Amino acid sequence: PLIDVDDLEEFAVRPAPQGVTIKCRITRDKKGMDRGMYPTYYLHLEREHGKKVFLLAGRKRKKSKTSNYLISIDPTDLSRGGESFIGKLRSNLMGTKFTVYDNGVNPMKTTASLEASVLRQELAAICYETNVLGFKGPRKMSVIIPGMNMDHERVSIRPRNEHETLLARWQNKSTESVIELHNKTPVWNDDTQSYVLNFHGRVTQASVKNFQIIHDNDPDYIVMQFGRVAEDVFTMDYNYPMCALQAFAIALSSFDSKLACE
Repeated sequence: PLIDVDDLEEFAVRPAPQGVTIKCRITRDKKGMDRGMYPTYYLHLEREHGKKVFLLAGRKRKKSKTSNYLISIDPTDLSRGGESFIGKLRSNLMGTKFTVYDNGVNPMKTTASLEASVLRQELAAICYETNVLGFKGPRKMSVIIPGMNMDHERVSIRPRNEHETLLARWQNKSTESVIELHNKTPVWNDDTQSYVLNFHGRVTQASVKNFQIIHDNDPDYIVMQFGRVAEDVFTMDYNYPMCALQAFAIALSSFDSKLACE
């Protein structure tokens, strides 16, 4: 089925259709003065015959104490105030926990009592656990996303305070309206002396950053996978109930995670 991306803003937050894997590619652009520190990441949808369709761009903000990525539907406009700003990814000070927001209003930045519908939604939270095995083993990720309702629409989670956030719900084990996902544990391969996952040909280079995200109840259903195919090129595939913005932000967090330098 041809995936319709005419309305990028709508497509980016729409869960993948059930039974369809949306195959994408992320390219990392390190051009420019401060390229090492602040590369731009571009997400493209892969079509047949090698055609690619631009979906999203992401870039780390410079003057932010924590890692803070702006995500835009315009590859040339990565500004907070721009029309194309669609979401952001923010880390805690340690760089181990991340939250993904849409482009709604931050409730902490306003005194007025706002309509709930303009408050920002939390679309995902990502937690990296420090590696108990020291440096060599795979790292552990937990990904928390809003659940789905009976109509297969995402439950709207718009926290007004710290206690309502995805991270807080997960930490307090109040997870009735959220889905908790984990990275699939790679299997040790004696021949290559490395941890491996089966990416079915979508990933060609070994990297600690390669991962697959699953639900514990169904470890064979890959909700998302990400892996390296060249120096600055990565594949990113996702399935229902994830959307492009969630998957892209999760991938960005894995580039950034302080634990990623292992």
